[in-house]
Amino acid sequence: MHCDPRFSRVREVFERHFADGEELGAAFAVHLDGELVVDLWDGVADRHTGRPWERGTPAFAYSCTKAVTAAVLLQLVERGQVDVKAPVAGVWPEFAAAGKRAITVEHLVSHQAGLPALEEPVPVEEFEDQPAIAARLAGQRPIWEPGTAHGYHALTYGFLAGEVVRRVSGKTVGELVAAEIAGPLGLELWVGAPDEVIERAARLTAGERARPATVTETASADAGTTAPGRAGADAGTAASGRGSGDSGAAGGAGGGPAENPLEEMARAALDPDSLMNRALGNPAINLLDGGANNPVILRAGWPAAGMVTTARGLSGFYRALIAGEILRPATLREALRPRVSGPDRVLCLDTSFGLGFMRPSTTFMVPSPTAFGHSGAGGSIGVGDPERGLAMGYVMNKMANAISGNLRGLRLLQAVYDSL
Repeated sequence: MHCDPRFSRVREVFERHFADGEELGAAFAVHLDGELVVDLWDGVADRHTGRPWERGTPAFAYSCTKAVTAAVLLQLVERGQVDVKAPVAGVWPEFAAAGKRAITVEHLVSHQAGLPALEEPVPVEEFEDQPAIAARLAGQRPIWEPGTAHGYHALTYGFLAGEVVRRVSGKTVGELVAAEIAGPLGLELWVGAPDEVIERAARLTAGERARPATVTETASADAGTTAPGRAGADAGTAASGRGSGDSGAAGGAGGGPAENPLEEMARAALDPDSLMNRALGNPAINLLDGGANNPVILRAGWPAAGMVTTARGLSGFYRALIAGEILRPATLREALRPRVSGPDRVLCLDTSFGLGFMRPSTTFMVPSPTAFGHSGAGGSIGVGDPERGLAMGYVMNKMANAISGNLRGLRLLQAVYDSL
């Protein structure tokens, strides 16, 4: 393991998580101004066998994948193959069905398209056929008028953006990640893991149960920060697709956003028919209880939630992003401009999105208003901060009962900023 003396506090926090029994196995990496200054790992990769977590142990990182998929799409934008302001139907004609002719690529990657859930249950095995899932979505009618509201497209984001990528490039997101990002940069990062990687990957396991609001309610007090989504100017600025324009049902079963979004989120989590559960529960796998250990899922390379990576690989991705090695600096700046901020129709809490990247909010509680990235179900998180020259990646196998981030990751991020 490696930890620059300037970041000894980070190591203390990381080790305390294991001493307190909060972690099973985990890794955390930090790049500062291009240099790897923190590379920590510890614990057990497989609870059943006792296999140790090693330097090269990869882990399933759920929605951290979305940022990588966004980078692939934005590379195609730079090459003139995709126009984010243009209708999706221009490259995918079948998508125009059921009132979707005006939906733009920008709507897709900023969660404004109104297609957060598949209408019919689909067995997990069928999710290997990504074009078939995309065809299902092409036949659906939006749940809300695209561009008037936003709601987290937990899995459908990837099938929608991935089909745009496939239509213009002839390749899957996973193939382009390997050829254009992970391969050239030497990153331990796969969207569609080969068998050799699956064999040594950490196995996810259920953590202690908590009610849905726990992470959001307690993170600020625990980390000593104010939720950036409420105080940060970046997160408070949104374009025309602002979530506050929502006039329909939120993630729960009732009318518009509830006066208390935490209560609304808790109700939605318990309601099997809520938009939240329809978006997160198809296919019917237990995201927070090791459901993604299924090799079918690990191989499938879902562009929204199918990445296997090490903490070092995740941090290295953000290092390369802010260094201009994946996208031009101007492209990244435009991608980070918040398109939506406010109540999320699926998650019920506030979210803020640029083009595929999360910006600070109550569901992406990073210590700096200039940070961006994406978190994953159960706790994984990747973050870049161009103003500070920071890139960070955290992966683990003990799942928190949270859709976005967990206190372990937030404490580590805060310790990094406290060490600067």
